[in-house]
Amino acid sequence: MKLSVAITLLASAIAEAHYTFPSIANTPDWQYVRTTVNYQSNGPVTNINSEDIRCYQRNPGTGAPGTYTVAAGSSLSYNAKASISHPGPMAVYIAKVPAGQTAATWDGKGKVWSKIYQDKPTLGGSMTWPSQGARSISVPIPRCLQNGDYLLRAEHIGLHSAGSAGGAQFYISCAQITVTGGSGTYSPKNLVSFPGAYSATDPGIMINIYYPIPKSYTPPGPAVESC
Repeated sequence: MKLSVAITLLASAIAEAHYTFPSIANTPDWQYVRTTVNYQSNGPVTNINSEDIRCYQRNPGTGAPGTYTVAAGSSLSYNAKASISHPGPMAVYIAKVPAGQTAATWDGKGKVWSKIYQDKPTLGGSMTWPSQGARSISVPIPRCLQNGDYLLRAEHIGLHSAGSAGGAQFYISCAQITVTGGSGTYSPKNLVSFPGAYSATDPGIMINIYYPIPKSYTPPGPAVESC
């Protein structure tokens, strides 16, 4: 009995240390964000070659109930539950839904993703991560986007156990949005696919962040695109 209780408490503690990204703006969980595999367990993706690395979707092919309308040039909060408890970089990618499909029906496959947000650590006596402990990230929606439906992909990489390949933990979800008021001139230079954007041994993914303390850090993936 005591062992069973201990195992239950340990599992609960591990789950509480993890997190999900279930909502955008001031909206209910999983209303505009596709339900992820970890919606109950909070566990991460660790295999970057898995299809889960794209949207970590619980039911592939099934969209969220709604698609959220946002103005180009505004900022949109992407919310964590309960908070981003691990050290590591936060990034947000966007992909334009092709003609004939909607944000609720498209799977996001192919070299269609561009990075529109990325944070980096403060270096010194330790690595201090701006997103650690945050409950929400403010994402700037480029003013030059073409109007229409998009998938917005939030990604936080927990680097606390990333000293060997496969140790990094990816916390991911995809929101369904419709962009209005954009100029339509957005022309990203570096489109990537998921899987495909990362290697398990990329220096921003396989890294010991504690000792020796890194003197520099380069996030994985492409550079942030601008208008």
